[in-house]
Amino acid sequence: MGVRLTTAELLKNYFFNRDNLDEYKKNWVEIFEKDDDAKIYWDTEIEAGRIKKSMIDIFFDAYFQMFLQNKKYSISTEDKIAYNRLDRLAKSYQDFINNYCNGDKSVVISDMATYANAFYKVFRPEACDTTMPAAMGIDRINVIIFGLKTTTIIPYVLYVATNVSDQNELKEIYRVLETYIMRRIVTHASTKNYNNLFLSLIANEVLTADRLYEELENQEATTYMPDNDDLRNGFHNSYLVNLQTRGILYFIESAIRPANSATALLGFNNYSLEHMMPKKWRNNWGESPDKDNPRARDNKLLTLGNLAIIPQTLNSAIRDSNWETKKNGKGDSKPGLCKCAAGICTMNDALQKSEWNEAEIESRAEWLYEQARDLWKTK
Repeated sequence: MGVRLTTAELLKNYFFNRDNLDEYKKNWVEIFEKDDDAKIYWDTEIEAGRIKKSMIDIFFDAYFQMFLQNKKYSISTEDKIAYNRLDRLAKSYQDFINNYCNGDKSVVISDMATYANAFYKVFRPEACDTTMPAAMGIDRINVIIFGLKTTTIIPYVLYVATNVSDQNELKEIYRVLETYIMRRIVTHASTKNYNNLFLSLIANEVLTADRLYEELENQEATTYMPDNDDLRNGFHNSYLVNLQTRGILYFIESAIRPANSATALLGFNNYSLEHMMPKKWRNNWGESPDKDNPRARDNKLLTLGNLAIIPQTLNSAIRDSNWETKKNGKGDSKPGLCKCAAGICTMNDALQKSEWNEAEIESRAEWLYEQARDLWKTK
């Protein structure tokens, strides 16, 4: 039995043969196989939509959308649905070329190098392992894509990165994207319609920040832009998965940290999440203020005001201790938050507190909201 070819191998065999070797070298070898770094990059697998896909397959999926969303081809709805099946991407390219390009492969090959070079430059999974800058831009978008697993924005980001030459405009587009996505994460808004939304931005040729903001502001209920009231409510009441919470706190941390800070900001992947009031508070924290409803405390400690990012996990003997012990630890072998969270700006005020309770959680949630409101500004 023969070895099953990958999507990329099927496409290479389809687009190139002995009759177009020069095109093969220019549009394939010099892009995807030019050196070891390129090969490693394109073979790298990341999690996209709960499955792992190589970067080269992700590229060809995103590149295909430039054609599917181009209105000049008038692709039928039925074909769009069929073509968007990832398990038949190579076959979809062939059908598209046969049915909408009169069999002319050059329609796809002609811009392949341009988009692939842009993809290679823009999309860097390693951004999650290095310091994220405070300034809005593609580095922060990469953490949203690969760290927070928001891969549905890749086609639109590739579209603007390739077609917007003004770097200031491009940065502003990235700022609007970050604002929209992070506000929705805080408010626990659904991502199920993201694919259609971001593909519609390509179809409508949205290539300026003003138009992007207008499109996002005018979205329907399922893809709305959260306002400041929504954002505040999210910080006080949202119950989020650890990955989302870690992302929110990390993005705020990177933005408010002084440039001359004595401690360096690590990459996103280097931080873990810690509940300041532990889930097992009943062991060492005394009774809940609401004795008739202790579940209220269980719920409050899951909200953003009670959560922190730290570069090393606390010892299990410290994690569920009372506040004083959790802050100061038990000697050098079992450090507390004051040592483990040293230099974390989003923790500075909390570590000055002699008590940690529901009121302090609310107070910190409000402070975090104010930082986020100023960071992710709407018009």
